[in-house]
Amino acid sequence: MKKILFISTRNPYSNRYSGDVIGSKKILSILKKNNSLDLVTLDEKEDFSQKRTFIFEKPNFILKFFYIIRSLFYFQPIQFGLFYSNKMQKFINDNAYNYDIIFFYHIRSSQYLPENFYGKKIIEMGDLYSSNYIQTFNTLNVLNPLKYIYFLETFFIKKIEEKIFLNFDKIILFSKNEIKKVDKSFRKKIVHINVSVDKINKKYLFSKNNKKILFVGNLKYLPNILAVKNFVKNILPNLKKEEPNITIELIGEISNYNRMIFSTNRNIRCWGPQKHLDKFIKGSFCGLANLNIATGIQGKILTYMSYGLPVICSKIVAHNFDRNVIAYNDQNDLLNKIYKLRKNKALSNNISKKSLRFINKFTWDKVKKDYLKIIKT
Repeated sequence: MKKILFISTRNPYSNRYSGDVIGSKKILSILKKNNSLDLVTLDEKEDFSQKRTFIFEKPNFILKFFYIIRSLFYFQPIQFGLFYSNKMQKFINDNAYNYDIIFFYHIRSSQYLPENFYGKKIIEMGDLYSSNYIQTFNTLNVLNPLKYIYFLETFFIKKIEEKIFLNFDKIILFSKNEIKKVDKSFRKKIVHINVSVDKINKKYLFSKNNKKILFVGNLKYLPNILAVKNFVKNILPNLKKEEPNITIELIGEISNYNRMIFSTNRNIRCWGPQKHLDKFIKGSFCGLANLNIATGIQGKILTYMSYGLPVICSKIVAHNFDRNVIAYNDQNDLLNKIYKLRKNKALSNNISKKSLRFINKFTWDKVKKDYLKIIKT
């Protein structure tokens, strides 16, 4: 039995329904079965009432601003400042010696690595964020101030990734294609673990009456909202000409502003975060992942596949999924493939079957042994 400290900048036991929260909660459930595990995390209020869980209050706006400025002064990513707590850092520094292993969840948690910790250091990075950020920089318009923020963040994130490869014992990445980008001298430290889904539950049924396109994802995340806005502007108007009742169903967190803008279009429906998608799969004919900015394996694709829902996605997303999804080359090709998938029963059922076969290796039951192996060795 190992003594493990698990560090996450978002509370895995919060009500927030997002991929990182779901993932951290699953990993905790795997590791704590045969080990002594403590959780340190941030949330809205400080709470030490739960056994083996230490929740520190997120800093207020003024402190966040101060921490962001400090991060920039030390050439660190802005997200470090957004997810920093001095109290949490002090607690980790004072108690790290009690543990055999510290497990860091996501790159922003790496800032809490205590000095002179001689136990095992594991981090789940998931993806290489520097690659994502440079794609975002290249995508944004020169008049958008975010373009220059992402330009700076790319260098800061790259510096942190290099530091992680040097200082950590094991680094978890989701995609084999991402691993190929890492310097060969560090690849012995890299562990490939598939991002996973909880269960497979075939719900998709082909019907020519299906008129819904699903887009699942956090719409406060820039690549997602850019993808949706691009679809609404360039694809949806053409779809409506042939099928006036077609809709794109948006599932995930969304800002009030974007919800208000989209609500003016009767062919767009915003549902917010949803724990169960069964009722949304009914009447849908595809899951959409038209991202122009993407690294690693997109969780939304796995979500669609777990229901047997055929997937249409951009080539930058599709290269991790072989021929189990439908990839498009440009906007005209996307439009044509949406038409074809909606009307062609043989094609839709074939992609659905491929999805269900492919997703079998991406379940938590399959990957839990990989997490346990990292802890034991």
